[in-house]
Amino acid sequence: MSNDALVTRLREHLGKAAVLTDSDVTDAYSRDMMPLAPVGKPLAVVLPSDVEGVQAVVKACAEFEVPIVPRGAGSGLSGAANAIDGCVVLVLTKLDQIVEIDAGNRLAVVQPGVVNLDFRNAVEKHGLFYPPDPSSYDWCTLGGNLSTNAGGLCCVKYGVTTDSVLGLEVVLADGSILKTGRRTVKGVAGYDLARLFVGSEGTLGVITQATVALKPLPQAPSTFVAGFSSTEAAGEAVARVVREGLVPSLLEIMDATSIKAAEAYLKTDLGAGSDCKALLLAQSDSGGEVARRELAALEQICVDCGADLAYATDDLEEGKMLLQARRVVLSALELYGVWLTDDVCVPRTRIAELIAGCERISEEVGLRIAVVGHAGDGNMHPTIVYSPDSEDEFARAQKAFDAILEVGLSLGGTVTGEHGVGKIKREWLAREIGEVGLRVHRQIKQALDPQNLFNPGSMFSL
Repeated sequence: MSNDALVTRLREHLGKAAVLTDSDVTDAYSRDMMPLAPVGKPLAVVLPSDVEGVQAVVKACAEFEVPIVPRGAGSGLSGAANAIDGCVVLVLTKLDQIVEIDAGNRLAVVQPGVVNLDFRNAVEKHGLFYPPDPSSYDWCTLGGNLSTNAGGLCCVKYGVTTDSVLGLEVVLADGSILKTGRRTVKGVAGYDLARLFVGSEGTLGVITQATVALKPLPQAPSTFVAGFSSTEAAGEAVARVVREGLVPSLLEIMDATSIKAAEAYLKTDLGAGSDCKALLLAQSDSGGEVARRELAALEQICVDCGADLAYATDDLEEGKMLLQARRVVLSALELYGVWLTDDVCVPRTRIAELIAGCERISEEVGLRIAVVGHAGDGNMHPTIVYSPDSEDEFARAQKAFDAILEVGLSLGGTVTGEHGVGKIKREWLAREIGEVGLRVHRQIKQALDPQNLFNPGSMFSL
């Protein structure tokens, strides 16, 4: 059967406007934000508007033995949504309904095309809160968050995406619909299949609906900032925060390179001083006296560890300004070139060693590397800056990317904390989980996707 026949079949099911084949258009759907990942030419890009359309696409592709690459908004940083030659890119952004908000049970039912920030704003009107907040939360979709098990700045207190998932609706390889999980707070009937699909990067099925748990809307945050003349001192402060049982709603770290970039971009002085090597940013959303006690304890720890700056504020606008310095780092680095951001997670006691390792790698490759990250859970984002016009610098950036992963593993960490494996870290996944772990991954894949049509080549190869 020909590819033309498949395109015809897809148009019969979805309508002509929902099946794109013009390469000038399909190229825009072919890759995410990771420049290192390979990308192919899709046969077609399809945009179904309901679950029946997704089922039709899956069944047709299975019949024609054509691979499917599910895709959300394209904000990913691992190449997991990148097309392969001859595939059908299945775009889920039109499945964008908030099906239900059940305030009494603190849960919601959503489709994968809902934008993270739109969802957060919608539940806030009910006095509720959806915690996962990736840096791209203003345009990334919940389906992409589910597929990569995305995190964000609030993970230290509220966990990653999977910690908010109660159940899923998934279209399987034969086009049937699996409904897994439940709406209750507790439930241990059968395997936890929902967690299996979260973070599977579209390799096992297509998520078409999710039931997620919500939290009570937290109090307005109080903000704390501390500056250190050494990364070791900042690292010790983080370790002490953990040891002493403090759980702020946010605990971020910026190295000297990222501090300078943010100050240049915002045209402001963060007050850290020219000798500042690391900045800790923290928030407490406990409110009132509890928040003040939390930040006072944080301040005492930082001062004890040698902080040169320690400042807390209840002023919301001032807090937003301080946090903005963390959020704008990637944009700020564009002042010096294009960026390539890594994603490693290390034990929280070894954050300073990772930053030191990145400084060494920066010197070795001769490129600027800025490190920011979620200090509260050890998930760091070393970001390499290079000239877009230099093949040599791009090659050195690739070398630095792998060297950072090597350091992360050597410190007892993992090669990805929240961005996923995708098509750029397959060899690193194999190194991390070992031969037996890889074999089990392949057996699960074979059981659920025997034709290997769902995002083949992402995460690992069969």
